[in-house]
Amino acid sequence: MARLLIVHHTPSPNLHALLDAARSGGNEPSIAGVEVVVRAALTASPVDVLEADGYVIGGPANLGYLAGAVKHFFDTVYYPCLEDTVGRPFAAYLHGNDDTAGARRALEVITTGLRWRPMAEVVEVKGEPDGAALEACWNLGATVAATIGEP
Repeated sequence: MARLLIVHHTPSPNLHALLDAARSGGNEPSIAGVEVVVRAALTASPVDVLEADGYVIGGPANLGYLAGAVKHFFDTVYYPCLEDTVGRPFAAYLHGNDDTAGARRALEVITTGLRWRPMAEVVEVKGEPDGAALEACWNLGATVAATIGEP
């Protein structure tokens, strides 16, 4: 069975809603053969990443950059996973009150270095998530799950 790993930092109700949407998309019943595993960014390990077939990464943009917890996740897994995860599919969502551009750029640099394959544009949400933002996060989970799931 394929494994979708959702790594998140969720310190607010807005981020919790985005995480729930991504998890729901990953668990779409019409997508067969995918186990969804959810890990907090501060506890996700290289083993979690190596055992997964695809990823959804989500968290806040703080002070114009990736949240420290998400950066910590990448710092922890980067070298142990660098060679063994090349080409794996991923998607991401970011939430900010003002600006997510710096966080998006950092995420793109890191995932380009890992040589992960983006499945969709990064979903950037400012303020309270509306229906379109929740649907976009649902689509992230479903898209990565469909990519790694059984045909």
